[in-house]
Amino acid sequence: MNAPTGQRASPDRTRPSARLTLRPPTFPPGPVSGAWWPRSDDLPAELPALIKAFDTSRGRVTRVTAHRDTWPQTPCDLPVAGHTVKAAWLTSGFDPHAIRLFSYGVGRWDLLVVPPGTDAATAARLMTAAADPGLHRTASGLLEDEDNNPSASAT
Repeated sequence: MNAPTGQRASPDRTRPSARLTLRPPTFPPGPVSGAWWPRSDDLPAELPALIKAFDTSRGRVTRVTAHRDTWPQTPCDLPVAGHTVKAAWLTSGFDPHAIRLFSYGVGRWDLLVVPPGTDAATAARLMTAAADPGLHRTASGLLEDEDNNPSASAT
């Protein structure tokens, strides 16, 4: 499921849209609000597309929180179109497979981060599960379920 150690998927700057699925906004929130599948682990390059999707549909994102060990670059300020997003980097007490987005006055969203090197079929299953209002799994729990799913490896 993950890219081989030492190899990173490279950012694709020709594709500006975010690969994103979200739970319905009116449904009570679960441990995750959906999933994001970045094309690389270069957060400064990947974040603008994600923020753009949220800015237009859910409210202007002002802050993000993520696990420090998930991203090789951990800047405090992430410039995106029209504004700067502040970042907080945690090393404990935060799911390493999630990213949290905050929109001032609107709310917060915890998203499963599908690893960039994940094959398309696996990513599709993970993104569907993360957006399913009936499932109440954490980001790490969803990845663990996928790793333990014998039928997943047959596809």
